[in-house]
Parts: sequence; structure tokens; C-alpha cells
Amino acid sequence: METNNNKTASIRELGKVNIKQLLEKLKLLTNKDWDTEEDFNANYNKRPKSALNSTQHIILRFSNKQTIPFQYTSYTKWEEFRPILLPILEEATKPYAYEKGVYTRVMLAKLSPKSFISPHTDGDKTGSIPHKIHIPLQTNEGAFFYVDGIKYHLKAGEAYEVNNAAVHSAANGGNTDRIHLIFEYLNFNEQSAIIQEQINQQY
Repeated sequence: METNNNKTASIRELGKVNIKQLLEKLKLLTNKDWDTEEDFNANYNKRPKSALNSTQHIILRFSNKQTIPFQYTSYTKWEEFRPILLPILEEATKPYAYEKGVYTRVMLAKLSPKSFISPHTDGDKTGSIPHKIHIPLQTNEGAFFYVDGIKYHLKAGEAYEVNNAAVHSAANGGNTDRIHLIFEYLNFNEQSAIIQEQINQQY
């Protein structure tokens, strides 16, 4: 199991990050880049009637937690995005001061205007799951994130850890897409030997 002894109870502000290069990269994407067959095959959370069906994704890294042991995979666009993303991921996770952290899931998520993600939880409520971090890349005044019924507006270019073991949801009431960089983060040194071996093969 992935362990995490330092998870936030609600929302933790991690500070500003430089997303300029990533924003330029986003301008080059077309509708064909979102929710490809690879994305659907990678992310079993996109099953019918899922809370995430209103969201489009580009899956870069994913951890399959339906297998024992968990399976960690990097997908086609990871190498393409990696030079731009790694500085952002490292900047966002500096406050944890882990000697060596690992990014087990990395994805872009686009929530279209006038749509929402219904209340749900990820995994269990024990806290034994990774840090879940959101970095808004594009947002608007009508876009909100909810944790245990409390409403937050997440600002573009700022990193936030959210407690995805709590009931959470999102709504985009604006007229533009809401796009987030979302990733999971673990302290490498706290993980089991099997997890370390699997993750280490990709670094």
C-alpha cells in the first residue's frame, strides 16, 4: 500500500509555480489530444456513470491500484511533456522537503463550461494515499473546488494539495474551460521495496 503520514485535512496552499512554458504548450493542443483511446484505457476512473465523465483528460503517468502490487506506467505523452513538467512538479512539492519524492500519477484535466464533477472520494479515508496536488492552468471566476462542502476558488499558477480522501467536487460555472495539472506525490523513502523498484525503473 502507498503510505502517506503528511496528508492535508482539507486544502493546503503550496505556493506559486511557473507555468508559462506549459501554457504555451497547451495552446498547441487540439481536441484530438484529449481523451484519446490510450487515456480511456489508462484511467479506469472514466468508467460509465463516473463522477469524472464530465472531464477530459490527457494521462501522462498512471498508477493502477486495481492490481496487487500496484502497476506504475508512463504513457506516450509523458516524455513529450516531461522537460516542461518536471520543474513545475519539483517547484510545487518543495514545501514537503522529501529527500526523494515520486510522481505516480500525472495528468491534465479539462472541465468544460457549465459542467461539474459530482461529490466523490478517491480511495479510502485512512489517509494512506498519496498527496493529490492541483495546479490550475486556466480558470475563471465561476470555477470552484469543494472539500467537505466548503467552497474554494483555486488561482491559476498556484499549487494546492487537496484531501481527496474527503468528499470533494468541482464546478465550472464560467464560460471558458477550466484546465488543471493534477498529480499524485509520494515520499519515496516511505514506500515498500516493491513500489520502490517499480517506480525507480522510470527515473
